[in-house]
Amino acid sequence: MSDNTWKYRLLTSALLGMGLIASSPLTAKAQNASGDILGQLEQYSLEEGNSVNQVTNVNQLRDVSPTSWAYEALRSLVDRYGCIVGYPNQTYRGNRALSRYEFAAGLNACLNQIERLIAASEAVLREDIDTLSRLMQEFEAELATLSGRVDNMESRIAFLEDHQFSTTTKLAGEVIIAATGNYGSKNSNQTILGDRVRLEFNTSFTGNDRLVTRLAAGSFERFKNDYKFEGDLGGGVRGERRLRDLESGTNTQTFNIFEGEENDVFIDWIAYYKPIKLGRVEFDSYVAARGGIHSDYVPTLNPYFEDFDGGNGALSPFATENPIYRVGGGSGYAAKFDWQPRRGIVKNVDFTVGYLAGNAGDPQEGAGLYNGDYSVLAQINANFADRVDWGVTYVRGFHKGNNPIFGLGTQNNTGIVGTAFANLSKSELIDAAGDDEVAARFFEDELGDKTTNNIGTQLSWRVNDRVNISGFFTYTEVEVTRTDRDRDIWTYGVGIAFPDSFGLKEGALIGIFAGVQPYLGDTKFDNVIVSNNVPVHVEGFFKYPLTDNISITPGIIFLTNPEQSEESKDQVIGTIRTTFTF
Repeated sequence: MSDNTWKYRLLTSALLGMGLIASSPLTAKAQNASGDILGQLEQYSLEEGNSVNQVTNVNQLRDVSPTSWAYEALRSLVDRYGCIVGYPNQTYRGNRALSRYEFAAGLNACLNQIERLIAASEAVLREDIDTLSRLMQEFEAELATLSGRVDNMESRIAFLEDHQFSTTTKLAGEVIIAATGNYGSKNSNQTILGDRVRLEFNTSFTGNDRLVTRLAAGSFERFKNDYKFEGDLGGGVRGERRLRDLESGTNTQTFNIFEGEENDVFIDWIAYYKPIKLGRVEFDSYVAARGGIHSDYVPTLNPYFEDFDGGNGALSPFATENPIYRVGGGSGYAAKFDWQPRRGIVKNVDFTVGYLAGNAGDPQEGAGLYNGDYSVLAQINANFADRVDWGVTYVRGFHKGNNPIFGLGTQNNTGIVGTAFANLSKSELIDAAGDDEVAARFFEDELGDKTTNNIGTQLSWRVNDRVNISGFFTYTEVEVTRTDRDRDIWTYGVGIAFPDSFGLKEGALIGIFAGVQPYLGDTKFDNVIVSNNVPVHVEGFFKYPLTDNISITPGIIFLTNPEQSEESKDQVIGTIRTTFTF
């Protein structure tokens, strides 16, 4: 690559890497200045293609042939003095002819090299100086033009550097606008239209690290589901009890996951990634100060469905990843170690450990980094023949009575998956009891702090470039502290993805997922009868990219028995999701 071409590409990279342009809406003068800057940037961008042609496409001039004396003269200078003429291997790439501007760039490189040698008092042959002088005379016009263009590019680069958002930070954004409705039988939910916005600032200080600061806002509310159960709630009171509308975790879609309301902006994630080398030991480190989840740092082995609750994967958190990764969350740290065997079918093995605390910033008793809610993860993954990935995961968690088990360690049930009984969320069940004091008292007495041992496995099989099958299974043993009683929770699922299949546009994706959300394995919750019909989840979606930055995803989610109650109504959720990324 010639010197001027290199600088042109540097200019192009600066244009593409521009994050934000500083502007103020406070005064007309500031607006005009901003408009001038944007106009100048747009002009640079429009000139990109023409500039490349001007630098490299000079068919109107006679090229320098490999048989020309000048060609051979410059080749000898390159060989003798190690001039870099712009190509990675420092050659002319064979005997092809060079445009006169390419030749002038190579000549300029040799001129600079010989000037450095002379300044360092190193020997330079007299005949080489004469040859260089003759070449400079013949290509004087091209060298002058090249110099002018380089000066112009340098001024443009300086302009962009003065107006760029940051030299260390890039902005990435995602906006979801979706229409969705719950069309299950006998429910009071209305069709809704809402949004969720994420603005992510990625900062690197060394080039191989990353500090993530993410802002989020949204307007969606989760669908509600009312259900009945029957049994003896104490005091000899028997009969049918109806709990009031319950915000059902099984209804949650990925764009429901944000902590605010009515588009209030808040910081939902702060984390730092950095590879570390200690002697011969190398590992990837992760530290989360807020909003950390296990899937931030550990492979979930669910490609095409997993998008970290974003707008380009599955519709629901359940189809996105094994629910075991939602056991706990918050602040903490993790490390991942990789090992690549030199031979055999196993191509890569990695081992990951992590710790997250739900209320690490609270100094009160029963809180903090180590005395409140927490989860510890250990996982081992193996890749076989670049086709199959298999992992085994263990998570031990502690959850206070108000916190769901599969709820990312939060008290507001953001991102919860599974039934209310499976999550053993005291506050959610008491709230659902409403004015029913007997039911509320029952849940208050029955539920409390919980300790869980979760063991899961997940597998992904790349059948070919256009078909991928993935699945997971998790068993959870729960000990409720107050009752000293163990309970069992189960969940499993399988999905098949068809990327770029059926002659669709590149980037299109068809995804089908079916499974059973986390459910309580005991069919009798003390004296309360829990349905033994499992909560089946079936989901299908079709993501179609309109452009590189805009996609539209229609999809449907079908749920049976979503709250483990005989009276729990089946639900059919339809969605049209539009995702904008930048």
